[in-house]
Formats: sequence, C-alpha cells, structure tokens
Amino acid sequence: MIFMIKKTKVFIIDTSALLSGKSLHITDGIMVTTPGVCSEMKPGGRDHRAFQLLQEKGLSVESPSNESADFIKKTAKETGDIQRLSSADIEILSLSLDYIKNDMKQPIILTDDYSIQNIASILHLPFQNISQKKITKKFKWFCRCPGCGKQFTEPVKTCTICGTATKLVVRQQQELRRSRDTL
Repeated sequence: MIFMIKKTKVFIIDTSALLSGKSLHITDGIMVTTPGVCSEMKPGGRDHRAFQLLQEKGLSVESPSNESADFIKKTAKETGDIQRLSSADIEILSLSLDYIKNDMKQPIILTDDYSIQNIASILHLPFQNISQKKITKKFKWFCRCPGCGKQFTEPVKTCTICGTATKLVVRQQQELRRSRDTL
C-alpha cells in the first residue's frame, strides 16, 4: 500500500511582495520571511503596517543557513546577478534552498524581483509573482566598460583600465519553460 504525504506549503515572502500593495491572503500554507526583509520595512510607513498585519496573521521570521547563503552567492556570481541582489534577496533565496534540502515543506517564493526570479529559475526554486509580470527568460550577465569596451568575468563597478563605471550586459539568455518552478 502506498501512502501519499502532502507537503505543507511555505510561502517565503520577499520585500517586493510586501511593497506591491496587494493584500496577501494565504490560507493554504504558512508564511515566512527573513530578518533582512524585516529590516527593509520602515517603521511608521504603510508598508510597515501591512508587515505587522501579516505578522499578526502568522508570518514568522527565519534565518537561512550560512551554507545555503554561500551557495546562492556563488550561483549569483556565476550568473552575474550578484550586483543586483541585496542581502535580503540572498536570504530569501537561501531560505527557499534550505526548505528544498530538508524536503519537509514545499517552498514558494513570493516576489516581483526579477533577479530573485532569475536565480530561482536557474536553481529550480518555485516562485510566484505578485503584481509584476514573471520573467520569461533566464539571464547570465557580465560587466562591460562602455568607455573602452573591456569585458570583465568578475563583477566590477569601475573599469580597471579607464576608470569608467561598468554596465551589466546580457551574456546569455534562455527561454523559460512553464514548469513547477514558475507556478
């Protein structure tokens, strides 16, 4: 006899989901966020009040493991997204990775942040957009100097040759297939 065990859904809430202005009515799972997201909520503002209401409805705050954070940073360096991710973004992705590793709950990142969605799609971490359109392509980036044209494999803000501020340029893009990763 085979028993099916239904995993509890965990909605990992990013700052962009809180700032979207959309009400989050989650009844089929639990809500979590990270300390970094908490620190981005400005006390006294409308967003902070919405954050407090979600806490009253059961939103918990969890820290990801250092191991997962290191893996996310490594991946973001490889894709070129490292310059586009805040520490709170890295925490959100890391926490999702922790849940995937533990295989006890089904994590879904709620975010409108395209860099989070890009890394999530590369690592097959499920995500759901809130009010913006989802990404349709995965990207890998590199830094290029618009002054002298030098290309950098490592993320740099200023060209070491001419001193001009570098720009992120798409190195590679790939169409996303509709899958469980992009709910």
